[in-house]
Amino acid sequence: MEKKAIESLVVMTELVLPNDTNTFGNLMGGRLMYWMDIAAALAAMKHCGAPVVTASVDNISFENPIKLGNVVHIEAKVTRAFNSSMEVHLNVWGEDAIQQYKYKSNEAYYTFVALDPNGKPRPVNQLAAETDEEKKLFDGALRRRQLRLILGGKMKPQDAAELKALFIKD
Repeated sequence: MEKKAIESLVVMTELVLPNDTNTFGNLMGGRLMYWMDIAAALAAMKHCGAPVVTASVDNISFENPIKLGNVVHIEAKVTRAFNSSMEVHLNVWGEDAIQQYKYKSNEAYYTFVALDPNGKPRPVNQLAAETDEEKKLFDGALRRRQLRLILGGKMKPQDAAELKALFIKD
C-alpha cells in the first residue's frame, strides 16, 4: 500500500519555559532534540501504523536560538519509506508571539524502523510524494540513506551507486 507524504504530517507546538533553558535563556539543544524525536516518531507511526524506534539522527545544526518565552513549532513529515525504515524530515521554527514574528531554528532528518508485535523490523507502506518539495526530499532520501549506511559501517562506499553518481561520470 502507498500513502501520501502529507498523511504523515505532524505539527507540534511547545512553549519555552524556564526549566527548558540554559544559563543564556535559550532553549537547551537536548530538550529540542527530545521534542523533535517525539514529533518525528509520531509522523513515522502515522505513516506505517505500527510502533517505531529511532534508528539514526542526521546532523542537527542550530541556526538561531529559541528564547525563553518563545514558541517552538516542529513540523515533521515522512520523506521516503524503504523496507522497514522511514526517513522523516523536520523543520523547526521559533516564534516570538509578542513581537509577532517567526524564524527558522533548524532542520534535521531522523530515521525510524517499524516494529512488529515481537519487536522485529516489519515492512512499511511506500510513500507517494506529490508536491515539488516532497519530490525533492524523496529523490535525495536514497543518497542520504546511503551516506548514513556508509558512516554506520553497514555499506561499503563502492556500493553506494547513488552517491557515486554525484562524483563519478561514466
